[in-house]
Amino acid sequence: MMITKISVVIPAKNEQESIASVIANLKKLSFSEDICLAEIIIINDGSSDNTAQVATNAGAIVINHPYSKGNGAAIKTGARQAEGDIIVFMDADGQHDPKDIPRLLDKLAQGYDMVVGARQKGSQASLGRSIANKFYNKFASYMTGHKIEDLTSGFRAVNADKFRQFLSLLPNGFSYPTTSTMAFFRTGYSVAYEPIHAAQRLDESNSHIHLVKDGIRFLLIIFKVGTLYSPLKLFLPIAASVFLTGLSYYGYTYFTAGRFTNMSALMFTTSLIIFMVGLVSEQITTLMYKDSE
Repeated sequence: MMITKISVVIPAKNEQESIASVIANLKKLSFSEDICLAEIIIINDGSSDNTAQVATNAGAIVINHPYSKGNGAAIKTGARQAEGDIIVFMDADGQHDPKDIPRLLDKLAQGYDMVVGARQKGSQASLGRSIANKFYNKFASYMTGHKIEDLTSGFRAVNADKFRQFLSLLPNGFSYPTTSTMAFFRTGYSVAYEPIHAAQRLDESNSHIHLVKDGIRFLLIIFKVGTLYSPLKLFLPIAASVFLTGLSYYGYTYFTAGRFTNMSALMFTTSLIIFMVGLVSEQITTLMYKDSE
């Protein structure tokens, strides 16, 4: 009987208060006879506390970054190190319940390449973040043509070999979930969502998310989604809007003053430039995924 090996990869920075509990709960999990938990890998991302020692004492494999490289960089380090057929990514702060992992694996066994834990109502840290995530999900669903229930969730189970195809595309920061999800959709891999409830942090004082700075950064996700998946699908509506605005203004000036204005010419030219940028970006994106494969 073929045994499927599972690697759990957890990026951690200054999580000494919660990491031992997370590891202990993972070790309590029971799986079917054809699945085994091969390893728990903690990526210590330049912590200034005792995260590494606590994780080691709890029985995990610890890989240390000499300085903080970012959540995405830790994910890439863990993915390269993992020996399992399937990699489960989760947070070190206690928000993700290890008991949900078997459900993710069951979903993955149905023929999917990635299963994302979709946070349900009440799981978001704030109302503002909840509203932002809903907007991201709807926008990403429009871009891909598939319903995306949670674009930014870091709790997911993936086919290890397929995930490693996209390591060069992943950013070193917090938006690796967005990039990996869009990359899987772009290449035609199967992605599914499993409802989960994300608990409050075990150590609320240690949050690495900052409202203003990360709010601006997450806003850039909107543009990144478009350029990652299908740039022309983003740029074409913008170009069309500018063109129609210029056409409307030309109609106004023609009937009121009987002339074609510089403003109309500028809008027509701008719409053409936007369209061409989208077209070139589409070709670059295609080549980028071709190289990844």
